[in-house]
Amino acid sequence: MDQIDRQLVEALRADARASYAQLARLVGLSAPSVQDRVRRLERRGIITGYHAAVDPIAAGLAVTALVGVHQTDSAELADVAERLSAVTEVEDCFFVAGDNAFIVKVRVPDVAGLEATIGRLQRVDGVARTRTTVVLSTKWEHRQVPVPVPAPVASPEAEPVRPADPPEEMA
Repeated sequence: MDQIDRQLVEALRADARASYAQLARLVGLSAPSVQDRVRRLERRGIITGYHAAVDPIAAGLAVTALVGVHQTDSAELADVAERLSAVTEVEDCFFVAGDNAFIVKVRVPDVAGLEATIGRLQRVDGVARTRTTVVLSTKWEHRQVPVPVPAPVASPEAEPVRPADPPEEMA
């Protein structure tokens, strides 16, 4: 990825509906060149999709919780993750280090919905127990972390950097 690709990714993260012409003006290329670059970014898996942002409260999902999932000793991680994905209220699933195997984010209409969802999570084959943290308010989420700039690659003909000579001792 070069600087233009990074600009395109950031622009599409800010507005996934931006036209190739708008993107072209932003980066100083032609629309067909931008289209080619965006397609390459998609093929390389850097851009994985486009989506509509939905306000969960406006959509009727007023309660958010983070649920730590402890798995049984005999369960396979991939199997438990697949079974967790079948719980429709699970929005995100993270495999984590620490006491939990997974942290899942669930969104439900109300506390009764949360109770029912926790019950479904606890009945997932391979789940030993859960621990729930209810989100009181969301200050921000879906933060757009900048795409990192890769370190420059040294060319093969470049001379190796040699350490500086130690200072001479004074007499």
